[in-house]
Amino acid sequence: MFKLKRKTILLSVMSLLMSAALLGCSEKETATISQEGTEQTEKSITLSWPRDIGTMNPHVYNPSQLIAQSMIYEPLISYKEGGELAPHLAESWSISEDGKEYTFKLRPNVKFSDGTPFNAAIVKKNFDAVMKNSKLHSWLGVINVLEKTEAVDELTFKMTLKEPYYPALQDLSLVRPVRFLGEAGFPDDGDTSKGVKEPVGTGPWMLADYKKDEYAMFTRNPNYWGESPKIEKVTVKIIPDAETRVMAFEKGELDLIYGEGVISMDSFNQLKESGQYATELSEPVGTRNLLLNTSNEKLADLRVRLALQHGFNKQAMVEGITLGLEEKADSILSKNFPYTNIDVEPIEYNVEKATAYLEEAGWKLPPGKTVREKNGQPLELELIYDKTDPIQRAMAETVQAEWGAIGVKLNITGVELTVQIQRRKAGEFDIDFWYNFGAPYDPHSFINVVAEKGWGVSEAHSSLPMKQELDQQVKEALASTDEKKRQELYGSILKTLQEQSAFVPISYIKKTVVYQNGVKDFNFPANRDEHPFYGIDTSK
Repeated sequence: MFKLKRKTILLSVMSLLMSAALLGCSEKETATISQEGTEQTEKSITLSWPRDIGTMNPHVYNPSQLIAQSMIYEPLISYKEGGELAPHLAESWSISEDGKEYTFKLRPNVKFSDGTPFNAAIVKKNFDAVMKNSKLHSWLGVINVLEKTEAVDELTFKMTLKEPYYPALQDLSLVRPVRFLGEAGFPDDGDTSKGVKEPVGTGPWMLADYKKDEYAMFTRNPNYWGESPKIEKVTVKIIPDAETRVMAFEKGELDLIYGEGVISMDSFNQLKESGQYATELSEPVGTRNLLLNTSNEKLADLRVRLALQHGFNKQAMVEGITLGLEEKADSILSKNFPYTNIDVEPIEYNVEKATAYLEEAGWKLPPGKTVREKNGQPLELELIYDKTDPIQRAMAETVQAEWGAIGVKLNITGVELTVQIQRRKAGEFDIDFWYNFGAPYDPHSFINVVAEKGWGVSEAHSSLPMKQELDQQVKEALASTDEKKRQELYGSILKTLQEQSAFVPISYIKKTVVYQNGVKDFNFPANRDEHPFYGIDTSK
């Protein structure tokens, strides 16, 4: 290959190679030169993502993207296959008999990417930053019951709860908000809700280069305490359009396309059937639901909600749009989570029932018109969807057509994800797509957000006649130390939500991945929101 003798020539070549490697290179292995003048290879992966990775603040939400946050920041406890909770930054933990005190022994010799030590003091500082803005995180149960935290000694951290909360450890395994920023990343006042100085974490990756809305490049953390990744660099190219992602992949500009709703199922099948690439589907990770806002007077009527659910062919839609790669959902949560293996009555497609419910509710179809009316008002609703998600868009168009056939005018509006979330929180929607959180959040985070205000889900259920009783059952379930009683409460909560139809389950979501044949050892993470780069490798 290259035979260089003079150091000046060597340094020039190295400089040129480093510049060329930043972007536009989709090869799994990039040539580099060692100090001895022999050729080495840099293993790298390039993938696409539909939106900018965000500010990489571990304590806030959108626009920061979970996949990137999890590359940099780590939890005390990690969530493994089958729901196992395993030591991570905490080597071990103990829980007091009353269920209120949690004591964690931290892993020794852990450093942040800048070389500073990870210890109980910095754990407490991160918890303090989260709790300073506790209202922002009120959807997460452990935040609502956290009373105080202590750095007992250098490697012992203790948290005390106001009351028992059985899923506390599961909550600590999430990608956000309780992950750990190094001292150098904190703003002077310690309030991370306003931003961070730099993304310093203990994770296997560091953010090395970034251009907003174009790309982000991650390199291995040289101070990582665990097993170093097999690949040295991950480049995330921001490609908002699903079809453009597929074209880039087919041209070899991407090594993999990974995630939920990142390409159409049709494109996934075409790539699979070509035989040129590797494709995989995960186990179900969540449920696609429509969330009906009962604070809207039209949707406050159970008969209207039932009519809408009976009024579209869910099975046909799932088969047509996901090409059978997702399963029709008959219940709000799939049965592979704890406490969810209960029998609920599915609400099946039945146009006659849908029409009867609307008639009974007083929504009549005037002669010569296509939209039902009541008291001179049309039965007109709006459905908002994430405009970067091709599956949401296709489902919105299908529902629009089918509800039109029963006299309901549905306007569909594609918006940015951040706008979709803002409108949901503000209650500024009639109908929205809403997905449950998945592992390791559910079912406890699901029922908590049904009761906890501020996220739009509880507010969307505000007109249910049994809302107060439902909220009380949620509170009892999360605090219960009696396993049998907890199961009974979950059963009652889930059956009530199913019958009231403010959630309309559509299908069980699966992650998809398509990758070039040079990529190997890909595995879907057990935690729905974790990055998939732990064991991934590339071949020569």
